[in-house]
Amino acid sequence: MKYDVIVVGGGHAGVEASLSCARMGAKTLLVSMLAENVGATSCNPAIGGLAKGHLVREIDALGGEMGLITDEAGIQFRILNQTKGPAVRGSRAQIDMDRYRVIARNKILTTPNLELVQEMVESLIVEDGKAVGVKTNLLNEYRAEKVIITSGTFLRGVIHVGEIKQEGGRFGEQSSVGLSESLRACGLEMGRLKTGTCARVDASSIDFSVMEKQDGDEIPSPFSFRTNRDEFRKTKKQIPCFIAYTNETTHNIIESNFYRAPLFTGQIEGTGPRYCPSIEDKINRFRDKDRHHLFIEPQTMENTECYINGMSTSLPPDVQQQMIRSVKGMENARIVRYGYAIEYDFVDPRELKHSLETKKIKGLYLAGQINGTTGYEEAAAQGLMAGINATLSLQGKEPLVLRRDEAYIGVLIDDLVTKGTKEPYRMFTSRAEYRLLLREESADTRLSRYGHAFGLIDDEVYAKVKSKNEQIQEGLRLLNETIFTPNKEFIEFLESMGEEKIKDTITAQQLVARKSFDVEKMLKLVPELAKYEPYTLEEILVEGKYSRYVQKQSEEIQKMKKYLKVEIPPSFDFRKISGLSKEIVEKLETFNPPTLQAAMNISGITPAAIEILHIFIKIEQKKINFKAEK
Repeated sequence: MKYDVIVVGGGHAGVEASLSCARMGAKTLLVSMLAENVGATSCNPAIGGLAKGHLVREIDALGGEMGLITDEAGIQFRILNQTKGPAVRGSRAQIDMDRYRVIARNKILTTPNLELVQEMVESLIVEDGKAVGVKTNLLNEYRAEKVIITSGTFLRGVIHVGEIKQEGGRFGEQSSVGLSESLRACGLEMGRLKTGTCARVDASSIDFSVMEKQDGDEIPSPFSFRTNRDEFRKTKKQIPCFIAYTNETTHNIIESNFYRAPLFTGQIEGTGPRYCPSIEDKINRFRDKDRHHLFIEPQTMENTECYINGMSTSLPPDVQQQMIRSVKGMENARIVRYGYAIEYDFVDPRELKHSLETKKIKGLYLAGQINGTTGYEEAAAQGLMAGINATLSLQGKEPLVLRRDEAYIGVLIDDLVTKGTKEPYRMFTSRAEYRLLLREESADTRLSRYGHAFGLIDDEVYAKVKSKNEQIQEGLRLLNETIFTPNKEFIEFLESMGEEKIKDTITAQQLVARKSFDVEKMLKLVPELAKYEPYTLEEILVEGKYSRYVQKQSEEIQKMKKYLKVEIPPSFDFRKISGLSKEIVEKLETFNPPTLQAAMNISGITPAAIEILHIFIKIEQKKINFKAEK
């Protein structure tokens, strides 16, 4: 019962953590209550979305599994925000929930160096300030150099359905009380959060003919860079989702039962996700809205059961039935499982280092909802990073800490460990300052070198990534070196493509930067590019279009890196700085950071505050230099 790494919990974080540890050579044990629920998608039957799709592609680029499983289990693929800029587009896939879980479980059971036991961890074993193992409900002790806890919503989980409360970490599964108490006894700061899910409805009882049909993309795009795109697009079968709407009757039913809603009666104490509110919270906050979207999503390829996305609730069963049957097309709906809210404990993520190791307990790593996040993708990203860093530590190597300009995963972890969270944290593109550099399609060229170095990306795949990057750079060179003059022949050529004429000499790169330019026009402009793959051409086009902005962001990053190293004088008076809020001044005085980098890592210190601080440090330094010269 001696291992290198023990992973507690078999959700999305646990799957990525255990697979990465084992594949990097660590003898790994995954402890999960039920093998059949490893990799279960407890809430919605979908992977990805805005910003979340970025996380999935980055997980894939680092050698994680989520993208590959999604491509295999996916039943509908769409790119969201297609009409907007490439930085804010997001891939999303509906999945066959049953198939996804089976694939994930089989990956765990067939991976060398990885064992699975079906037990519940009751406590952490800590000796001399170091995590050395766990004890389970069967009184078994398992020992390891590193312990990764990915407990999801199971820590003192309580399920709410109307006035009914019962302990549970997920519908039909018991909560973990002992482990929560054990973590608290270790001195970790903990809080309480809430999330929820909607009712599931028998698909045969829904009249889809009166709803809006929502098909997947005609040409589906896989999540994983390792999936054969051409084969995927030829063979992938997709099924539709549907859109329905709430109405005034629905709203009246919900509103008249507020007095029975655990969210409003004080029964629920934890803070819920602001960006994914329950239907009762929506009606309470947005009563002026005539209707709200509902997305009717199949949970499997056979579409026997549907997820009513947009109707998360903890209202009593009789109210759930009334409000669902008030929706057009669901007048005869049969509920298979009622919606519920769940409260659970989490650890303040400011207790963590950027490696996801706890500051107080050496060798203990936390990943997923235990760190205050919500969503499969956020959990999986943390699990992968915790697994990588735990194994790197075993190997005596430095941890992998991704920068904010390097990956959405870097933004996610930096936000959590420096700023903490008071509500379930969800990733958005707006959280990333350098999102133009962090586009979905560039994840492999940004991050695969790390996955390859750790043995998570094989030589053949990495060679393809390097080749793709070389082609992109060569394509950009061609665009910049191909020059056109405003002669009669070229002006006529532009007009034949429906493009405005030019007045001065111009490069091909400047022309493709026009909003009207697509790949087809780019190839007419520079035929030599036709030798590249269609997917590579898309990247060349995007890089060409946004070349100036990418260069500007890159310069900003270099500037930021340079001045974050600036030292803050020990006796610096923060109160003399105009433009800083009282709260920020108090935090700077409390922590007294030695550098701008250290100041940036303080929760609540904004980039704008760092800019102001930098200016005043330079002014102070000039004063000192002037006095010295006199």
